[in-house]
Amino acid sequence: MKAKKFLVGFAALTFTALVLGACSPDSKTEGSSSSAPAASSSEVVASSTEATPGVALQDGTYTLEETDYSNDYRVVFSIVVKDGKIAESKYDNLNEAGESKVENADYNKMMVEKAGIGPEEFIPAFNEALIAAQNPVNIEVISGATHSFRAFQNYAQQLIQAAQAGNTETIVIKNGGELKDGTYTLEETNYNNDYRVVFSIVVKDGQVVESNYDNVNEAGESKVDNAEYNEMMKEKAGIAPETFIPEFNKIFVEEMKAEDGAPTNLDVVSGATHSFDAFVIYAQQLLNAAQNGDTETITIDNPVQ
Repeated sequence: MKAKKFLVGFAALTFTALVLGACSPDSKTEGSSSSAPAASSSEVVASSTEATPGVALQDGTYTLEETDYSNDYRVVFSIVVKDGKIAESKYDNLNEAGESKVENADYNKMMVEKAGIGPEEFIPAFNEALIAAQNPVNIEVISGATHSFRAFQNYAQQLIQAAQAGNTETIVIKNGGELKDGTYTLEETNYNNDYRVVFSIVVKDGQVVESNYDNVNEAGESKVDNAEYNEMMKEKAGIAPETFIPEFNKIFVEEMKAEDGAPTNLDVVSGATHSFDAFVIYAQQLLNAAQNGDTETITIDNPVQ
């Protein structure tokens, strides 16, 4: 079977209208109301949740670039870390002449008419929110640029991982590359509320045929099997890991069967927004690894809340 090519990045923009609450009941503030006030349609906000990374960011400039142009643009993204904090975020979409999509008046006008927001507004907002939050998972966005935002979170996370390692080599994203067969694995190193994420995908004949996302404790036991915790989450959030974890895996594999399938196209699972956000970020990283054929385990030194 011929392998398909997937655009795992910002280049293919699909604007949706997912409305995300200001906090999610599956985060540390479990049981919080999912009807918290929403931001405006163009607003990207930083969550007030504080988190401490296991490894501090090392000072320097960290850069990521897509290799392929889509709709005449590709992503270039860099962060500057100073005194262990993200001091600058420079995410942009550039054409072959090096011109920013922010400055394309015709394109911005078209997108405002179609989606209610254009790159001239959401690109600066993404950068400002990352500096404020210091953690891409703690940035929340609503309608208009959801697909772009999910990919932004993925790339920001990869730059943070580079900063934790002090690796200033440019991260190359083969966003138009075919998925190479193999098993690709990602693991968090730190436990949050007694659990950490372990996640692997299996690619066969250029397609994702298995998704094995889970939350496990130090004994290697899945959150899916914690009856007491699942009962508590059903009462507080209306959904529990025993339901949403298998659902994440199922909808991801199904989505990737589509010609232009991507995790950023997935609809959020109601009641599990925080977990869903992290799932999408990690799924994108695994696809980037599959595009490179890099089967080395991705280690995430995740913040501890």
